[in-house]
Amino acid sequence: MKAMLLRVGIDKGCGGCLGPIFQDGTFEYIPIPEMEDTREKRTFYNTQGIKNRPFSFYTPKKIHRQPIHFDPEFETFTYGDATSKRKSLLKLDMNDLLVFYAGLEPYKNNKYPTALYIIGYLKVKKIIDFNRLKADEIIQYSQKYSNNAHIKQIKGLKNLVIIVGDGNKSKILDKPILISEIKLNKLGRPYHVVSPVMEKLLGIKGSIQRSIPPRFIEDPSNLENLKNLLKI
Repeated sequence: MKAMLLRVGIDKGCGGCLGPIFQDGTFEYIPIPEMEDTREKRTFYNTQGIKNRPFSFYTPKKIHRQPIHFDPEFETFTYGDATSKRKSLLKLDMNDLLVFYAGLEPYKNNKYPTALYIIGYLKVKKIIDFNRLKADEIIQYSQKYSNNAHIKQIKGLKNLVIIVGDGNKSKILDKPILISEIKLNKLGRPYHVVSPVMEKLLGIKGSIQRSIPPRFIEDPSNLENLKNLLKI
């Protein structure tokens, strides 16, 4: 068994903000704007969050009417990618963990830092490489996993890999898990690195500002620590 960590969700570079973390420790998972032509009807304006406010309440006006790229999605538990990350996704096996982290910032509180937090995970049930499918299989999987953001895109399915999670063993967390701290680079600009606590628990270190290449956790003791954190 192994785990793979990926950064997801809206950020300052793609969307112009971070998702909020609230005084009670809950958070809003706000995905990135959809940049491709899509059949997705949900926008930041018409999509309600956990506090009964639309996503547009927390996001810049310029993206309010844009479709949302829900990836991962925690309704049918899928995550897809057709970029260079596909190679890493294809290294996953059944029962591995695909763990998602996102940038969050405090909403009307100073209890939590602006940082990177684990927000959810998929327990891998199936790995689908669309490049290897026959025409009838493409139709079949496109219908079965039509809730995935990449299936909704108009451009086609070339290079797409979809990870399907076990619906009984995958979830978005009720409260996120802090995994980063801020350091300054040589130019004095802040960036996110693995916190000392998480470095010890998970066996990873250095910058996690981005997840290219994705981080893997394979050591049994580190995996056990991760499962304890996720309460699985």
